Amino acid sequence: MMSQVLNADSLPAIELTEEQKWIFDTRGWLAVPGVLADDDIAEMRDFAYRLAKDSESVPEEERSSVGGPLQRLADHPLVVGFMTEFVGFEGLQTDDGYGFRHEGSFLTIRPWGPANKQFNPHGGRGHFNFPGNHHTYHMSPGRVNSGLTRVVFELNEVKAGDGGTLFLSGSHKAAFDRPDSTNQEDSPLWETYSCPPGSALFFTEALTHSAVEWKSTERERCAVFNCYNTIGSKWHQWEPTEAVYNAMPPKRQSLYRPTWCDRNRVNPGEQRGRPNSFIQQGELA
Repeated sequence: MMSQVLNADSLPAIELTEEQKWIFDTRGWLAVPGVLADDDIAEMRDFAYRLAKDSESVPEEERSSVGGPLQRLADHPLVVGFMTEFVGFEGLQTDDGYGFRHEGSFLTIRPWGPANKQFNPHGGRGHFNFPGNHHTYHMSPGRVNSGLTRVVFELNEVKAGDGGTLFLSGSHKAAFDRPDSTNQEDSPLWETYSCPPGSALFFTEALTHSAVEWKSTERERCAVFNCYNTIGSKWHQWEPTEAVYNAMPPKRQSLYRPTWCDRNRVNPGEQRGRPNSFIQQGELA
């Protein structure tokens, strides 16, 4: 059991249950329904549509999928609990900074139609990947490191068959090539999910997965995709803008600190900022 970890809003991290940890380890993905309160869903959905449809009306310091109310998703208590368990490095976690990094984010508003997204399976066999690939999955009895890990917050309902992300469960540990039958979207080996708005979907990028055409004419897919990694690793060429970063509370800012591992922990005795809030390599030599 982890010691209590608070997020940037002073909310305690939500630890996964033993069942949830087992499901994620064996499947490579986990859907948690109803994570967000109704008021948060409405506020975040309204902001997401304004950001997507009329970004110029959004203040510069909020103009991002980690801006405005959406920034609270970056270190939502459930995300903090999950990342502390599966991605973070405990030795670099302090009361003022996280032991994991947030390294990529985007918003999708996906209407009906094949022009928006095509079936394209990728990933898999992460247990056998070298660390430089980042799409890794390492484990020993009672301990897992998921490497590059995705969290999707669905702000609209997703029903079975709507076009939610597809997964080949267990393929993050697969020793064999995936079957040719999985080149077809209707293969029974593909699994997906349904969920109410405000749900969170976690999956390791080491898992074979695919987006698909959004098939619902009743609602669009409105989702925030956030990606996390270990402190010393970075896959995506992405950073929040300075304006968005500066609008965040200090602990949330620690998600975006420079990419190295040696002594890269928040130093509460120093002024915060990029990179002055962190102990520099060699400083303690």
